[in-house]
Amino acid sequence: MTSLDHPRPLLLLAALASALICAGLIVLLRPLLQRYALARPNARSSHVMPTPQGAGIAVIAATILVACGYVVAIGQPIPFVLFGAAVFIALVGFVDDIRTIPVLPRFLLQAAAVAAIVFGAPSELRIVPVIPFGLERALLLLAGLWFVNLVNFMDGLDLMTVAELVPTTGALVLLGWLGDAPLLATIIAATLGGAMLGFAPFNRPVAKVFLGDVGSLPIGLLLGWCLLQLAWHQHVAAALLLPLYYLADATLTLLRRMARREPFWAAHRTHFYQRATDNGFTVSRVVAEVFALNVVLAALALASVRLNSTTVEVFMLLVGSIAVALLLYRFSQARIIPVSASRGL
Repeated sequence: MTSLDHPRPLLLLAALASALICAGLIVLLRPLLQRYALARPNARSSHVMPTPQGAGIAVIAATILVACGYVVAIGQPIPFVLFGAAVFIALVGFVDDIRTIPVLPRFLLQAAAVAAIVFGAPSELRIVPVIPFGLERALLLLAGLWFVNLVNFMDGLDLMTVAELVPTTGALVLLGWLGDAPLLATIIAATLGGAMLGFAPFNRPVAKVFLGDVGSLPIGLLLGWCLLQLAWHQHVAAALLLPLYYLADATLTLLRRMARREPFWAAHRTHFYQRATDNGFTVSRVVAEVFALNVVLAALALASVRLNSTTVEVFMLLVGSIAVALLLYRFSQARIIPVSASRGL
């Protein structure tokens, strides 16, 4: 599926349907999640009260159901491998939410889902043809595994994943609308973005429900696949720009923990967005600034594709990197709170 040759407003209807289905499922599931899937505060948490997790079930169900209906309605085949991998990794996350899976088996199960997508793709899809095919796919497997996990790591604040997914999927839909992104990636972006909008009212501070690993892992898989489609169609700059804040925050945090010889796989509160709340930023302020940055990154990604110039792509990546670096620096600095404000005057 490579071109959008049917009425584009169907994408908006798909997003709306996904949002409504997701919201309805959360309402139905929340009493069960409250009873069986409470996330209790720990060393990594930003919440202080036990909160039900598992709303990702509704997000992924709505995304896949609407996307399947969409592709069937336009006479296209259902991507069983992609959706099967998403359901599989969601099940891994569900088990991990209820009863923690040891690190190595968890990574191996996640890697199996990513490998099904990476190695199941047509061999003519290449990013850097001069690199041996097997090596490129192996690197994509590692990148995909990291991306799935970093989306999970970054889902540690109310509305944070919404602030990342809505601008990113919105940009992907717009690129597809303009004919610059593959059709299936456009459809999945529309339904995933719609589902996240349906989830948002339940996750705004103070959150009534969390995604859980059952949601963040398959969201990372589906979003990573959409970005990979951009890269395979030679829009590498856009594929890097759209998730650049998540990539930078998670990767720099990982490298810093490894340099300090900390157990980087263990729960912690040292991501830049977590340090921001410890440094005096409110949750709403952090999320708003991340959302605004992601809108800027989406605009840069759109410009890099539409202007179709290597020079422009490099410039957009430079501008995006500077914008991300400035926000990371801002989050890492303690704020000086006036005495009157601290007293509530």
